[in-house]
Amino acid sequence: MKKLPVYQINTFNCQSDENDLYFNDFKSHLINHDFIELSHSHNFYLLVLFTNGSGFHTIDFTTYEIQPNSLFILKPGQVHSWQLSEDIVGFIAFYSQEIYNVYFGKKQIDEYSFYRDLKNSPEMKLNDLQTQEISNYFNLLLKENKQNEFRKTDKLLNLLDVIHIELARIYESQQDHNLHPYNFKIKELEQLILSNYKTEKSPSFYADKMNMSLKHLNRICKNVLDSTLTDFIYAKIILESKRLLSTNKLTISEVADNLGFENYSYFTKVFKKYTNLTPQSFKKLV
Repeated sequence: MKKLPVYQINTFNCQSDENDLYFNDFKSHLINHDFIELSHSHNFYLLVLFTNGSGFHTIDFTTYEIQPNSLFILKPGQVHSWQLSEDIVGFIAFYSQEIYNVYFGKKQIDEYSFYRDLKNSPEMKLNDLQTQEISNYFNLLLKENKQNEFRKTDKLLNLLDVIHIELARIYESQQDHNLHPYNFKIKELEQLILSNYKTEKSPSFYADKMNMSLKHLNRICKNVLDSTLTDFIYAKIILESKRLLSTNKLTISEVADNLGFENYSYFTKVFKKYTNLTPQSFKKLV
């Protein structure tokens, strides 16, 4: 098995001088970049909206059905692949965290909740009206991207941000993320896990960092996420282990070491507990 490719935006011959933006209609994108149908990851954000056609989109080892009104939002590092019908139609956008955060200053891209939630789905199902509204903004992006007008990058980034705002409104209404009083605590926990999961796997570490009892933090996780704190921590660890194993770059022992496990056998035990597969079996499947 070949090493899993990690693509950069300039792989796709984008027109932006910064090589931090790329916009295209999906059919044109496929003509020159059919290699994207094979499993790969990126070092940038990806947004894709399908308006026609069908297929399957596998993201971090979960497969989603593609149909009209399907929208997918991917973060850097997520592993994905496509199976697409010949009549597939839609829009696709690539953008780096750097260009977005530098341009908007105080507003950071990961403040949008569909990027922050560890348990969120990368899939959004729009209705016909929502798809039409988002398509209109994409058409404006494509039109501006083909021209060389004054302050082109400014307009592209602001149109991209309008799409983010519209999607955030849809996402919040679908997921009810703002309704739970402990939502801000879950966001704090997510950031702590993302920063410490390789070295700290004990639930008590995160409870201490958040200045609350382990019992109380577990209760919050159960009420908001329907998950124990331990399972929430290990969801991130298992996902990262799958990503590392799928690249075929590291041995299983190296993956275990990279994720802070003391030995190969304990990593294997934990991996099998959460996936019902050994790491060796998983590598053969991907």
